[in-house]
Amino acid sequence: MSDKTPVDFWFDPLCPWAWMTSRWVLEVEKVRDIEVRWHVMSLAVLNENRLDELPEEYREMLATKAWGPVRVVIAARQEHGAEVLGDLYTALGTRIHNQGEGPEKSAVAAALKDVGLPESLIDHWDSTPYEPELRASHKEGIEKVGQDVGTPVIAVPGLDGEQIAFFGPVVTPAPKGEEAARLWDGTIAVASVPGFYEIKRTRTEGPDFSNL
Repeated sequence: MSDKTPVDFWFDPLCPWAWMTSRWVLEVEKVRDIEVRWHVMSLAVLNENRLDELPEEYREMLATKAWGPVRVVIAARQEHGAEVLGDLYTALGTRIHNQGEGPEKSAVAAALKDVGLPESLIDHWDSTPYEPELRASHKEGIEKVGQDVGTPVIAVPGLDGEQIAFFGPVVTPAPKGEEAARLWDGTIAVASVPGFYEIKRTRTEGPDFSNL
């Protein structure tokens, strides 16, 4: 058993902001005594009952881009164990976001090859028998924070043993070193206050992948 603090992180590989946050959390792992555990959530599942409220462009993206990657990732998790998710997410995010390949089937297939997983997992792109597991994983994460947020969701043990969970933080570029540690300490501090819900300001920049 590890004596490090477990940090549960729910991601959808489609989301560039979740990707930024995930790189920050891995940086925190170097400077704080934590261990990240990866889980799958789905923007497609999150939004499937409110499509009429969304802009047409976003609806189109969810219909054409959102299902395939998470189906493949949940299949990898079910067939090869949760321990493959970290490396697979890194390979996916690097191709989809850093290299600009997008959430295309070709990028996901290449990411599988990058980490030595069977290329046959791409067969889950259009449908998968693991949809109940995908929905269960999504539900586990989103129920910790509520339906009006997205990915990522992070959960850590609180002082009383109960999990503290929150969406985000949304940050760009991903902080490194002691800056990453300070953001972590501050995030945990505010998230642990009973009744605390939100800090927010208008985004003026898109995700910056240049230092990843």
